[in-house]
Amino acid sequence: MASLHDSMILVLALAAVATAQDLDSQLASTLTSAGFTGMAGLSIEARLGRPIDPKLANLGRLLFFDKIHSLHDDNTCAGCHSPTNGFGDTQSFAIGIQNNNLVGPNRQGPRNQRRTPMFANAAFLPGLMWNERFFSVSGDPLDNSAGFVFPPPEGATRFPPHDPVIRVLLQAQGEMPPTELTEVAGFTGTAGTIGPQFDQFDDGKGSPVPPPDASGSRNDPIRQAVLKRLNASAAYRTLFGEVFPSVAAGGPIDFSMFGRAIGEFGFTLIFADAPIDRFARADPSAMSVPEKKGALIFFGKGGCVTCHAVAGKSNEMFSDFQMHVLAVPQIAPEFGIGKGNVIFDGPGQDEDFGFEQISGNPADRYKFRSSPLRNVALQPAFFHNGAFTRLEDAIYHHLHVFESARSYNPARAGVNRDLTLRLGPIEPVLTRVDPLLLKPPKLTSEEFENLVTFVGTGLLDRRADRQNLCALIPVTLPSGMQPLRFEACPQ
Repeated sequence: MASLHDSMILVLALAAVATAQDLDSQLASTLTSAGFTGMAGLSIEARLGRPIDPKLANLGRLLFFDKIHSLHDDNTCAGCHSPTNGFGDTQSFAIGIQNNNLVGPNRQGPRNQRRTPMFANAAFLPGLMWNERFFSVSGDPLDNSAGFVFPPPEGATRFPPHDPVIRVLLQAQGEMPPTELTEVAGFTGTAGTIGPQFDQFDDGKGSPVPPPDASGSRNDPIRQAVLKRLNASAAYRTLFGEVFPSVAAGGPIDFSMFGRAIGEFGFTLIFADAPIDRFARADPSAMSVPEKKGALIFFGKGGCVTCHAVAGKSNEMFSDFQMHVLAVPQIAPEFGIGKGNVIFDGPGQDEDFGFEQISGNPADRYKFRSSPLRNVALQPAFFHNGAFTRLEDAIYHHLHVFESARSYNPARAGVNRDLTLRLGPIEPVLTRVDPLLLKPPKLTSEEFENLVTFVGTGLLDRRADRQNLCALIPVTLPSGMQPLRFEACPQ
């Protein structure tokens, strides 16, 4: 009997090995067909055509955490792109200016229009922000041969084709946050610094904007005010001088230097070595069985890869970088002092028209860019407005969009209480829902759980955990200003 028992165990073991090998073979073939190599995270310096400059990157890191480029000393990049969440938001809706100096669940202040996207891996994104208002014309964020296009007042002229200084989209976008009124600059602009007060001007939606300067850019007076602060800082002049010979020789810090430093820091934040990458590089043990089965659903039956693409300009970032209507419930903060900084769209001022705001085309209403999914498990909320706070609910919404949208309850979804008070109309959004969601696949409970596991852990690079990224927070800042306090990081 013992011999028969041993034989049965051997047969079962061999069957399990064969099943595992078949699963690995099937997934490897699927990834090859999809054009996924797992090599994107190793390619940044080759794509740049040069090594990352550690001094420039460290300067960018200090600027990223320092409020010196905030005209009211109240926010900086890290206030919304937190190291505790993969350099993404800690909120469903971003809180920028006039905050309480905390970064985390207890951050308070007036809310902006949307959730802040992750800064990690942003160097590989051909279009930035939820409405992709910053994009590379060539489709390659590391190639400016066709130039970069930004919204007015920059347009296509500030970062033209073959610009010898700003060569990467992330460097160009690095020049923008200090000029954004709700994010960093504040609404009184350069009052008391240079030029007139900005709050006598209006953009037609109730948001104050500065007047155009001689070149037509409303942002340049703000940039000049920021440069005045940087050039007055002996510490920053020394740091910039270590990287830029013209500053070392006594010349001024210019704003392209600021953008290049922020971009260089971004090049160090490539976290694209997840289990799926290591599997694609011939390490079958990198993924668990549920992750592998979930990946097959993602690339196969689930059809997820159609929008969360990996090939071509997607740079293996799991987004097609196209605009889609997902019928995400329309939550919105109230507008007013201490509530929200932006007047929303629609007759009830409780809607977000998305890409229409950029294109001007009503056919683009409610469209938003497909979210890149790498390290998505580090987010506290999902979609452009953080309407869902559980990954399971966000994935379920894709598979049951009409039920999910119509039954949505913001309190049950777990968003902050101040975001449960206004819910915009959903039926106009559902009439425009992307055709890809009209006939979703029917997944079993096991398939759904495996899919959630793959998206949650199969795409997670553990180097992006807060235990590692908290170490990037400077203990002191060159400006001497009080640092932001990150709730989830050791003090």
